[in-house]
Amino acid sequence: MCYSFSASKDQEVCALCVAENTSCSQSPTGYTSFWNDCISSGLRGGILIELAMRGRISLEPPTMRKKRLLDRKVLLKSDSPTGDVLLDETLKHIKATEPTETVQTWIELLTGETWNPFKLQYQLRNVRERIAKNLVEKGILTTEKQNFLLFDMTTHPVTNTTEKQRLVKKLQDSVLERWVNDPQRMDRRTLALLVLAHSSDVLENVFSSLTDDKYDVAMNRAKDLVELDPEVEGTKHNATEMIWAVLAAFNKS
Repeated sequence: MCYSFSASKDQEVCALCVAENTSCSQSPTGYTSFWNDCISSGLRGGILIELAMRGRISLEPPTMRKKRLLDRKVLLKSDSPTGDVLLDETLKHIKATEPTETVQTWIELLTGETWNPFKLQYQLRNVRERIAKNLVEKGILTTEKQNFLLFDMTTHPVTNTTEKQRLVKKLQDSVLERWVNDPQRMDRRTLALLVLAHSSDVLENVFSSLTDDKYDVAMNRAKDLVELDPEVEGTKHNATEMIWAVLAAFNKS
């Protein structure tokens, strides 16, 4: 299960990408896996999408030389604080960066995947731990110490199962009962959730409670969605370019 940073219940744009510290990627015993390498980049992609949805950043307009989503730079639209530490920290980095960078480069920089020592300052550190702490304070997670072989590890079991069930059902319904077969007709935050869940490798967990028949339908529809051409979908009327740019970045990585 996931939550956007400080957004309301209906604004969980980063939902499934924080599954490492919530319930979508939990083991049957109720504890999360710490070995999903996709989560870190998924989180950073979710942060960029959330900032775009809040009107803080956008992609530069397409030109003859820069038509592709991954060629266009991320531009600052507003530096007004969002009230969320992680979003505002990212916003500060984007504002201070000259020349501007692309979506794919920003995901790499925010994750710390750069060989340039001068760019390491842009890495967002301890993101999962910071989100988990916030969710513990809200009573959604709790904190426990578990012994793994020769060392102790802090885990964050979910205590608020109602939120878990609500978010999982929202994703399941989006590809089953409420399936519209057109991303432009989907709620854009639901679309973002599906893209981020796919990019963070937690979709199977989200659909795991479904019957075999429904599971196959859900996975096939989600697969069809994320295999659409981001360049085509991003140019359509009312498309949220940042969602498709993030998907394009993950497809390339």
